Amino acid sequence: MVGMSVITLDSLSVPQIQDLLHKARYIDAHRRQVAHTCEGRVLATLFYEPSTRTRLSFETAMLRLGGQVIGFAGAQLASVTKGESISDTLKTVSNYVDVVAIRHPKEGAALVASRAASVPVINAGDGGHMHPTQTLADLATIQSRFGRITDLTVGLCGDLTFGRTVHSLIETLCRFGNVRFVLISPNELKTPQYVLDRIRQTPSCSYVEVSDLSEVIGDLDVLYMTRVQKERFFNEDDYLRLRDTYILDETKLSLAKDDMAVLHPLPRVNEIATEVDSDPRAAYFEQVRNGMLMRMALESSVLGDDLPGYEPLETRTLEV
Repeated sequence: MVGMSVITLDSLSVPQIQDLLHKARYIDAHRRQVAHTCEGRVLATLFYEPSTRTRLSFETAMLRLGGQVIGFAGAQLASVTKGESISDTLKTVSNYVDVVAIRHPKEGAALVASRAASVPVINAGDGGHMHPTQTLADLATIQSRFGRITDLTVGLCGDLTFGRTVHSLIETLCRFGNVRFVLISPNELKTPQYVLDRIRQTPSCSYVEVSDLSEVIGDLDVLYMTRVQKERFFNEDDYLRLRDTYILDETKLSLAKDDMAVLHPLPRVNEIATEVDSDPRAAYFEQVRNGMLMRMALESSVLGDDLPGYEPLETRTLEV
């Protein structure tokens, strides 16, 4: 992975993803030993749209590895306001840093950035397209709860049209196989056809599309909640009509399995009631921690900085 850009997880092999999951667990257990792994390295976080968790997660990951961070949070703080292209920004920033994390509201922007940069570029989310590092956090959380990421029934609920985290997770789980997807959304926010086609092309995976969460929640091992994203709507009336379609509360949760895991990429608005936070099935703040660990694993990997004492997973399985 040394020198690689990661725009989608399709650029990584399944064994490489497995090794990142293994590496993140090693990092968590050896925080002090890995604290100087990326000493002398600099990460640029170029965030053209608002973010709290993802940007701080990338930055904390590099700081915990002993590196440093520069960057901006918001297009209004960048030279794009003067008309500078993404390509020129990346050609410039590549002279300052060793790795770049970029978030942009337009699909394909991260790919453009990677082609212009002379250092590895990590996609921190591009429009409604992909969010590979969130998917790594999701995989790590599912694995920590079940000891596996296959042979599960995974429900995805809410905005399945614009939810880049949903698209990334489905496509990656299909690569591992043996997953049954339950796609829960209103008609206006259904899963895009290209994502459904990806599931159909995987013989060991299947899906159903439904609109009622309460009807299916009892069948799920994982419930992945998403917010209806106001920033993706052109018509505010449509947003206001759809934003409260699904709200997970104690009543609905009482219908679920005792060991079901509730995931959410955050931020939430009101799609998960705060009363759910204290339920042991709530795993979304665990996701946040796993996201930092996975980004530590990824940043050190693309930079080629070896973790002291770490032995690669190689061909071993994900089973714990």
